[in-house]
Amino acid sequence: MTKTMDSDDGCIKSRWNVYGYDWEIHLYPAGLSNRSRMSLALKLVFVGEARTSSVRASLACQLVDPQGDLNPSKEERQAGTFKRAQDSSSPVFVMEMSALEKSAYLKDDSYTVQSTITVLKETPGSATSSVHGADVLPSSDLRRHLGELLRSEAGADVTFLVSGESFAAHKAVLASRSPVLMAEFFGETKEESSARVEVKDVEPEAFRSMLHFVYTDTAPELDQSPETVVVMARRLLAAADRYGLDRLKLICECKLSDGIGVDTAAATLALAEQRGCALLKAKCLEFIVSTPEILDAVMATEGYKELEASCPLVLRQLLKSARGRMCS
Repeated sequence: MTKTMDSDDGCIKSRWNVYGYDWEIHLYPAGLSNRSRMSLALKLVFVGEARTSSVRASLACQLVDPQGDLNPSKEERQAGTFKRAQDSSSPVFVMEMSALEKSAYLKDDSYTVQSTITVLKETPGSATSSVHGADVLPSSDLRRHLGELLRSEAGADVTFLVSGESFAAHKAVLASRSPVLMAEFFGETKEESSARVEVKDVEPEAFRSMLHFVYTDTAPELDQSPETVVVMARRLLAAADRYGLDRLKLICECKLSDGIGVDTAAATLALAEQRGCALLKAKCLEFIVSTPEILDAVMATEGYKELEASCPLVLRQLLKSARGRMCS
């Protein structure tokens, strides 16, 4: 196996070859948001192409002490199915950054993460196997069936009231996807009268799209025109952060990163700061200070004025980035 290291997009990358496939492990030293708290995170990224229909693999991570004085931290793991280059796993959250900074794993401003890539061995002919001579099994209908369950409202046991609109849903489905709703419906502090839940600070369209994602793992509204996508991605990002939907939050971050422009950069930067989106924040800062002309144009927007009022600490980072760019 070979290992290469570089630093891009706010992460440190290392490349490995496992079971004849090339993989990258992305380490985010500044952390990613996990239930609104920044945590040390890693992701497994597929670099090649699947020899069959897909490849199943997992990434397991834990903090270790090279000197052997400390026991390894709890091993955290994420598995995924990979088909195309740049397919990635969900983040593996190893430890909250605040806890890491206080722990003995941090020595001389450095720490060691042990990672294990496990690739499930493919069975010959698995992509075209048949049962008793029948055709290949059809793809799973789970998303369609759960989407129909949401649409029909059959068996719904909770109603959300959002700005005058009602949304019927199923507590078990919601709790299985959202740790926040799991605690609200089935935790020790659950509400006795949780059959009706009033939701504030989320717009109905965003809540509807979020529910659709919870049931189907898809967000069709994020595949529309660029202008529509930016607006919906902002609203969905806030909803995803509120309910601990980390995958949806990362999808929104990617969509907003693709839509950064002079008119949107400052407002997106403020949102990234408020919601703990480290990668999106880095992308915004990089764009704003990319040229003196772009910096001047962004500073003339209404979004920049709002950024000054709501996130004064970010301005220091922005000015520091701009100063570093001019001195380089």
